Amino acid sequence: MSLNKYRGILPAFYACYDEDGEISREAVGNLTRYFIEKGVKGVYVNGSSGECIYQSVKERKAIIEEVMSVAKGKLTVINHVACNNTRDSMILAEHSEKLGVDAIAAIPPIYFKLPEYSIAQYWNRISQGAPQTDFIIYNIPQLAGTALTLSLFDEMLKNDRVIGVKNSSMPTMDIQLFKRAGVREKEDFIVFNGPDEQFVSGRAMGADGGIGGTYAVMPELFLKLDEWIKEGERKKALELQYDINEIIYKMCSGRGNMYALAKEVLRVNENLDLGGVREPLENLHDGDFKIAKDVAMMITKAKEMYL
Repeated sequence: MSLNKYRGILPAFYACYDEDGEISREAVGNLTRYFIEKGVKGVYVNGSSGECIYQSVKERKAIIEEVMSVAKGKLTVINHVACNNTRDSMILAEHSEKLGVDAIAAIPPIYFKLPEYSIAQYWNRISQGAPQTDFIIYNIPQLAGTALTLSLFDEMLKNDRVIGVKNSSMPTMDIQLFKRAGVREKEDFIVFNGPDEQFVSGRAMGADGGIGGTYAVMPELFLKLDEWIKEGERKKALELQYDINEIIYKMCSGRGNMYALAKEVLRVNENLDLGGVREPLENLHDGDFKIAKDVAMMITKAKEMYL
């Protein structure tokens, strides 16, 4: 089985709300069409950028249903299904398989510190809910509170459905460790770079592509970055990565949550209205609108320079 459908740029899908703060299927559909038009490889739905931990099972079902109704084979779709209990996670996994997603993904359970065998059982039970669907481990220890160790990873490689890791830990060395161990066990194995600021270094360490929370506001720039890496244009790639990082740093400089800034940038540059963010995440404060406009302009200038 070829895993090429996972190699490339996969933006993390943003939560889409109406003016009352409820899930907007219309906005979900519009964002999906936007990604199709931009030419990205696929999307990662209901993850951190999708504010999944603040949404109900019903809401997360509605989001992936709308994505799949629009994507229709034009995007690789990975749906993050982890909840903080196994039952709900399995419900979302089963629902995802019925919809025909390409893969499901899951972080480890948060809050209670569990032994590795319990985390492995959690992931394997989720996978059992979608026995015909690829499974991707989401490693983001700085938020989940649990790191994917090599011993836990070795245990998970026994699961035939495990085909990749979305690695959002900060050390790029982790990418090399998971890539080598995965390929050794399964011959073909996918590792996604997580930290957007480290895309070039992550790819250099063996990442097959990336899943990122800022890709959505500037997909053309990440597509160009990936292209130059493939072509061996190291100097050009580094220059673009540095400019992308300046954009990201600016997006993180507001008082409001970064995803609230990102959605405002999409409204300014792409006329996409995705609403705000869900509390307790902070929506935009007065000074943040100026920052969002500055970010929008930085992206426009970068596209003029590099594309």
